[in-house]
Amino acid sequence: MSVESGRLPAEGVQRMFDRIAPVYDAMNRVMTAGLDQRWRRATVREAVLPGERVLDACCGTGDLAVAARKAGAREVIGIDFSERMLERARRKAPEVEWIQADVLALPFDDASFDAAVVGFGVRNVEDLSAGLKELRRVLRPGGRLGILEITKPRGPLAVFYKLWFDRIVPLLGRVLPGGAAYTYLPASVRRFPGPEELADLLRTCGFENVRFRRFAGGIVALHVGEAA
Repeated sequence: MSVESGRLPAEGVQRMFDRIAPVYDAMNRVMTAGLDQRWRRATVREAVLPGERVLDACCGTGDLAVAARKAGAREVIGIDFSERMLERARRKAPEVEWIQADVLALPFDDASFDAAVVGFGVRNVEDLSAGLKELRRVLRPGGRLGILEITKPRGPLAVFYKLWFDRIVPLLGRVLPGGAAYTYLPASVRRFPGPEELADLLRTCGFENVRFRRFAGGIVALHVGEAA
């Protein structure tokens, strides 16, 4: 496995995100022209209802968890296996419970959440099917899962996308902490299932009423499904 292939063992991904934690939020804003927060709010609107218990999996610095709290979630728990990311999340929202954990082995009982969200994190999971099944396990029947993720666009934006992710983003890595992450990012997106394939995988992993919508000309996709 290698950075260039977009595949790293779990320990490699963990170390990489520990290194880039200081610039993670700033890079998200730069790479999305500030639109990532709008997409996170859309994810919460689609997946979370007021008064619910919500899991933010692969939470990073916690922006989705914070959005869920603002939307009226009764309780929010954020999990990530990068402790450096969680340190920053705790500063943003000390009222949220932040736990260092792996989405492949969630430390929660079956059917213990009303909703779960993942923002730009599932493509880093070593076994995507196993991760989705684990998220299904901790959701009550009818509970919703919202996944926000970078995808491969079609049409006019495809050329810009290739220039941005294959050329410009790796250049940023030469001057920022954890530079290898910015080579890993475009490679991990290339190997990740497209929107239709991810929707099919969600159905296979125990979700129904699966739907998705694209943002920014197809560069980002939001999938929502309900636990069967």
